[in-house]
Amino acid sequence: MATRQTQILARTLLTPAVGLLFVWMIVPLALTIYFATLHYNLLDAGSEQFVGFENFRYFLTDPAFLASLENTLVLVGSVLLLTVVLGILLALLLDQPVIGRSIVRLMVIAPFFVMPTVSALVWKNLLMHPVSGLLAWITRSFGLTPIDWFNDVPMLAIILIVSWQWLPFATLILLTALQSLDEEQKEAAEMDGAGALSTFTYITLPHLARPITVVILIETIFLLTVFAEIFVTTGGGPGLQTTNIAFLIYSQALIQYDVGSASAGGLVAVVLANIVAFFLVRIVGRNLEA
Repeated sequence: MATRQTQILARTLLTPAVGLLFVWMIVPLALTIYFATLHYNLLDAGSEQFVGFENFRYFLTDPAFLASLENTLVLVGSVLLLTVVLGILLALLLDQPVIGRSIVRLMVIAPFFVMPTVSALVWKNLLMHPVSGLLAWITRSFGLTPIDWFNDVPMLAIILIVSWQWLPFATLILLTALQSLDEEQKEAAEMDGAGALSTFTYITLPHLARPITVVILIETIFLLTVFAEIFVTTGGGPGLQTTNIAFLIYSQALIQYDVGSASAGGLVAVVLANIVAFFLVRIVGRNLEA
């Protein structure tokens, strides 16, 4: 009897939290599904009509969707490659006993706490500006013509900005993993004549396999929704060169005022993100069980 009363009390106490979760998540999702089945343009209010799956067909066959999907994959893949490779190198460097190591670690990790909008503005106006930017001044110092980053190589510029933001996260996770590495293994390898490269390949890198997988999982989930950096710097252009799925949905909803297509695009993005997360979680699970 006491056990049943405890269960009833626990369910009663959980009911407000479950109800809040329902209102917070399920209701917006249901409204998005509803709007996705309507022809609903804010510039033509009052003329809404049911169109079924027409918005999904329009969104999936729109050339802009294929371009944004390609840009999203390029952005996510490039940032993951840069942050993981550079994160390993920085973690190895910061793991060495050097003077002022704590200050260096703090400086390396600091960019992760800068808001995306602020960092994008700094890169756009102070570093990558083709006339007054620091990179333009360095380029002119060598007698070369400065690069107009956001017109000539816009996607590369976005990749560098986003990588700069996420590199501290990867470095922090990998550095924490390095500090848990058993020093006796490294010492034993050195006594057996293993060089630095062999020690890294056969001891350090396998030890970092799990944290690298976690970094890839967490970063991928967030990188699929990159928006502020694109909005502040390129506005999705030139053309569609830096338009990812998140920015395309924003464009349809708040620039073209097509709520129906934007809702359909949002649902497509949710499905794609869940597919990616599903496979990544399975990969992480296998690594943790190994």
